[in-house]
Amino acid sequence: MWSSMKKTKVYIYTRVSTSMQIDGYSLDAQKERLTKYAEGNDMVIAGEYSDEGKSGKNIAGRVDFQRMLNDIACKKDGVEYVLVFKLSRFGRNAADTLTSLQFMQDYGVNLISVEDGIDSSKEAGKLMVHVLSAVAEIERENILVQTMEGRKQKAREGKWNGGFAPYGYKLVDGELIIEEDEAEAIRIIFDKFVHTNLGYNGVVNYLNNNGIKKKARQNGYLTQFTTSTVKAILDNPVYYGKIAYGRRKTTKIEGTRNEYHVVAQKEFDLYDGRHKAIVDEQLWKDAQAKRRATASKLEKKHDLDHEHVLSGLVKCPVCGAGLYGNVKRAKRKDGTYYKTYFSYACKHRLNKDGHKCDYHRQWSEEKVDNAVSEIIRKLANNPRFSEVMKTKINTSVDTSEAEKELANAKKVLKQLIGTKDKIILQIDTLDILDKNYDRKYDDLQKRLDTIYDKIGDAEDLVSETEDKLSNIQKDKITGDNIYNYLLMFDSVYDVLSDMEKKQFYNALLTDIQIYEEEQDKQIIKSIGFKFPVFYDGEFTKRIIRDKEKTVESIVLLSHKSPDSHIDVKVEFGEGEEKVPLDKIAERAKQYQPAPRVTYKMIQEYIEEKYGFKVHTAYIAEVKRNLGFPMYDAPNMVEELKQPRRHPTAEKVEAIKDALKHFGVI
Repeated sequence: MWSSMKKTKVYIYTRVSTSMQIDGYSLDAQKERLTKYAEGNDMVIAGEYSDEGKSGKNIAGRVDFQRMLNDIACKKDGVEYVLVFKLSRFGRNAADTLTSLQFMQDYGVNLISVEDGIDSSKEAGKLMVHVLSAVAEIERENILVQTMEGRKQKAREGKWNGGFAPYGYKLVDGELIIEEDEAEAIRIIFDKFVHTNLGYNGVVNYLNNNGIKKKARQNGYLTQFTTSTVKAILDNPVYYGKIAYGRRKTTKIEGTRNEYHVVAQKEFDLYDGRHKAIVDEQLWKDAQAKRRATASKLEKKHDLDHEHVLSGLVKCPVCGAGLYGNVKRAKRKDGTYYKTYFSYACKHRLNKDGHKCDYHRQWSEEKVDNAVSEIIRKLANNPRFSEVMKTKINTSVDTSEAEKELANAKKVLKQLIGTKDKIILQIDTLDILDKNYDRKYDDLQKRLDTIYDKIGDAEDLVSETEDKLSNIQKDKITGDNIYNYLLMFDSVYDVLSDMEKKQFYNALLTDIQIYEEEQDKQIIKSIGFKFPVFYDGEFTKRIIRDKEKTVESIVLLSHKSPDSHIDVKVEFGEGEEKVPLDKIAERAKQYQPAPRVTYKMIQEYIEEKYGFKVHTAYIAEVKRNLGFPMYDAPNMVEELKQPRRHPTAEKVEAIKDALKHFGVI
């Protein structure tokens, strides 16, 4: 009866290192003991695996052991157990043993250690697995502690902690060296963020619109700056000569057995670096101050139920800065208020942020708000506008490229995490008796140190691409909402609160350009939109008011058939000297003088190409310095008693470029 019963199939595994060739541990002794155990327990040996002279430093180094695991995974022989002489022959340490055992159990195969009397399928064996798990966790924690301590010591010494060099630097023999073609972008980011009213998106737009590309590197293939990149640059103390330790912390993922991730920390240590700074310390701290200020909404400085609806959107016609909302409350003699005035004014007129603007006019908020709303109202009330704009709603957007970028970034991150796990396993399984143990351990620690930085960089890249995809999708959603809003503008605008109007305009508009003084009772020069709108027979992102200077005519037409017609040929001259009229016109074109280049043409060229405005006085000064005969207008006599304001080097170059463009110089 017993002979007819199906026997349990098992594999036997034996291993001995060159340093362990002693009685009781030889391959033959291990095989003999395992064979007797199998026979005594009615087991049939389906396969034998042996690694001779292998230290067990890792699984990959034990060829037969790896072959056995592959056969288990393929269910080659349908075995239920693996027999080993002692646990020390199965794995070099707790982590190695646990990893291999868990792999086998995933395929329904358990482990029996004959000499230790352990069966992983029994209760006592399960307890052993838990003990191994705890020991392995301690070993891994020790590895992390040792790794982090090594990184901290490097930081104390002002050395770079490994991984890719931050943008703006390159690594030469482990030292950070400024990469000048990248560093210039870093300086621009800090300068524009601190010294102008530009936010993160404004800085990004400035860089991208001015052809300042982000160099593709080992840790990133995006060639355009994003808000995530700008924020990361502004927050990184490496740019003012510091080495940070603890900006990210590797922590165990809750609910997992052996998975870790990198978490950003608010508090971290800073040390003086050996590298040169790209920006000075004060500029970096000013950037941090603005970061904190913009992180939370500023409190209102008055208790009135009023919002500056177009604050920041209306641009100064001289310096291009956003006009801010100003409040002035008139008092009676007894100290009580009787009237409140709201206006838009250039903040640089007060010499803020190191900039000074000569434009002192303060525009009535009510007047500007009404002018803008009237333009939008006329736009929305055009029957053709409504018809065409409805076609833009729910239009699909192509996100395939951004999705591809995100997939690639996640793939890189996954590969790096896999590499990290392999390095940890290699450290786990190092043979302490190996004469090269210290060197191998140090090499693996350095690799692990580097890989954690690469993982951090890869996570930043994933974040960047996620932001890019999100922004594309957000623009589509926001665009649909705005289009719907525009179609109902006339009926809902007047019932909106100031805050709702402000939110609407900020979602719809990029900027509002105004004249220095009213032009034919017009304040608004042009309005920029975030989304294409239908205007003057085409889709556009900017409405220019000059186009509206048209003359309306009424003509009464009647349909009649002509009784006759006369052909008239007009010629000038006598006899053979007669010249047809069309030839006269062609000849006149040859003598037509070149069109006069106006200051307005120069200003519009500069605004279109460089994104900022220049005052006519600046153009005059540049022409004067180039040797052009100039004179001061009568109204300038009094002002000349005060020192002239001079254009910046950037504006001088822009003006010279415009003069060359129009053939003036």
